[in-house]
Amino acid sequence: MASKAVYSHRDPLLKKRDDFEDILEERRKTSDLRYALRCYTPALYKGLTPCTVSDLKTMVLQSDQLLYVINQVSKETGTATDEIQLEAEAILEEMAHRLQLTTVRFFAFTLSKIFKTLFRSICVNEEGIQRLQQAIQEHPVVLLPSHRSYMDFLLVSYILYTYDLALPVIAAGMDFMGMKIVGEMLRMSGAFFIRRSFGGDKLYWAVFSEYVKTMLKNGFAPVEFFLEGTRSRTAKSLTPKLGLLNIVMDPFLKGQVFDVSLVPVSISYERILEEALYARELLGVPKPKESTSGLFKARKILSENYGSIHVYFGQPVSARSLAEGRVDRSQFNLTPRHIPSKPSEGIQDFVNDSAFRLVRSQEENMVLKPWVLLAALLLQNQAAGNKLGVLVEDLTEQAVWLRDLSRQFGAFLHWPDHVPPSRVVSSSLSLHRSLVRVSEGRVQLNSESGSGFPPAAMTPEEELLSKAVVVLSCASYRNQVLHVFIRAALLACAVHSVTGSRKQEIFNTFSFLRNMFSNEFILRPGAEVQDFEEACYLLVKSAVLQIHQQEVLVTDSGHRTLAFLTSILDPFVQGYQMVCRFLCEEATETLTENQFVPAVRKFFIKHLLTGGLKYVEVLSSDLQKNALAALLRLGAVQKLRGGADQGTLKVNTVMVNSLEDTLGGKLPTQKTLAARL
Repeated sequence: MASKAVYSHRDPLLKKRDDFEDILEERRKTSDLRYALRCYTPALYKGLTPCTVSDLKTMVLQSDQLLYVINQVSKETGTATDEIQLEAEAILEEMAHRLQLTTVRFFAFTLSKIFKTLFRSICVNEEGIQRLQQAIQEHPVVLLPSHRSYMDFLLVSYILYTYDLALPVIAAGMDFMGMKIVGEMLRMSGAFFIRRSFGGDKLYWAVFSEYVKTMLKNGFAPVEFFLEGTRSRTAKSLTPKLGLLNIVMDPFLKGQVFDVSLVPVSISYERILEEALYARELLGVPKPKESTSGLFKARKILSENYGSIHVYFGQPVSARSLAEGRVDRSQFNLTPRHIPSKPSEGIQDFVNDSAFRLVRSQEENMVLKPWVLLAALLLQNQAAGNKLGVLVEDLTEQAVWLRDLSRQFGAFLHWPDHVPPSRVVSSSLSLHRSLVRVSEGRVQLNSESGSGFPPAAMTPEEELLSKAVVVLSCASYRNQVLHVFIRAALLACAVHSVTGSRKQEIFNTFSFLRNMFSNEFILRPGAEVQDFEEACYLLVKSAVLQIHQQEVLVTDSGHRTLAFLTSILDPFVQGYQMVCRFLCEEATETLTENQFVPAVRKFFIKHLLTGGLKYVEVLSSDLQKNALAALLRLGAVQKLRGGADQGTLKVNTVMVNSLEDTLGGKLPTQKTLAARL
């Protein structure tokens, strides 16, 4: 049954989490063919209207909403309705899945072979599976997995087939359709293909939304899509995209279904298949086009060990409970339900708030492996200028300290306590030997990414970019723990940069930093006070701060934790500062948004080579784009629209300079108007 609880984040240690079972254990003992061909009889939605794939298309094409839009487009364009109807049929034909059990069985057999080769284990919380099984029978279900790898795409389907649950239909980008045979097989395993953007195309939007809503209302299958919209190349959660969430909420909001169960699914990889590929993309190397030949070329990964995967099916969240007291659904009685209308500001705020809550729920149930902590420590050691590396014994001591701190902060940490810490660290270093080396008892990041050229044959810039591949790959693991520390880290930075100990000033700085980095991390709009209170609670509980009515004091034992927290945020602070400096010093009057990333990368490389920058990870295009998005949102930069200046960036140098100085602690933050402490 969908949970009525809207998650409270006050004390993360109060959150009970389920145990895991390794589903590959049985696969290693029994026949994969027998597994693929076994009897498959999933329990279905009690309100299911039995229909074939063909019936589903007919229902969409004959729906009142689509027929209304076809008439509207006909009037606007002067095109005959029959022609537009044919266009709608073509769009639906290109989009629609053709779910077939025979193809699912083929994938079940093939993926079993692949998974057993690549992974030590695939661990699933069976209590979550039981909750999902009940939810599927009671209400239409929407599955919302995190998205860190191509592997996510079929992993959820593989698990549901294993547990005899209804297979989902999955929203997939159109680029997968170009994979010839594989694209069609994905379609027959439940994928439906959508364009990456279709902005003002009314007909496409109507076909797409009606198709998804028809599947949901009729209980044809659970609908699965990625709230983040695309894979995260940095392993941080991305700001949620609201298009599909708006669509699946619509039948509930308009009273066409009693409720919709939204199920966050957290997929955690001990080692990500695409780690080096992502790092290169972030450095400006174009993403390889999805193709069948590319898939076969990637077979060499089958000789590698990628550790374990943990998949956590979260508590189903009731759309009805989310909307209770927040949405007046009677507003939808004022116009016929088949007439498309833009959601009101209140509905948009509600959907946006729900999306952030769901992504945070995904984050909280991410299982963190020991390597995530080691990556954070190794990056900090490197940034401190420790060229000789860190002694294995010291790294182990630091890792145990950080393990205990993470647990105090409520991290979902998979650290085997029955194994000596030295062996846990050594096992993690061995699994990630492509990123680290151990020599003479010292650990350090590899200095190059295996480019094939000896360092002597490389230019300083090539050497830096080769090193950056390793650093960004390592940072992608460190980033997995950021959601645990981000609120406390923002508070630590505020305490560090404020002169004095007045609580109000610290809150103002906290709010400024939180606002500045809200494109970078999952920070729910309007929740500044709650986040500040949570950060205070965690740092008081872990004996880092003492907070009196109007004063915030650092304890004698709290300096180590405070230093770690400020260091974990420091690369982002320095990166944003340098983006501000670039815009004030180097940006021309004709600089466009498309030219921004290559130009700022060149500026960063120059400063890294001359020693003016210490964090190599500022070369990440993700950080650079997020910094620009923050400056656009704050009004320090404007993007011109229309005419010859389309896309040109207009920089308010006074404001950008002020933001740079404030980030560096040179200027006090202005009093926050909405402060309620």
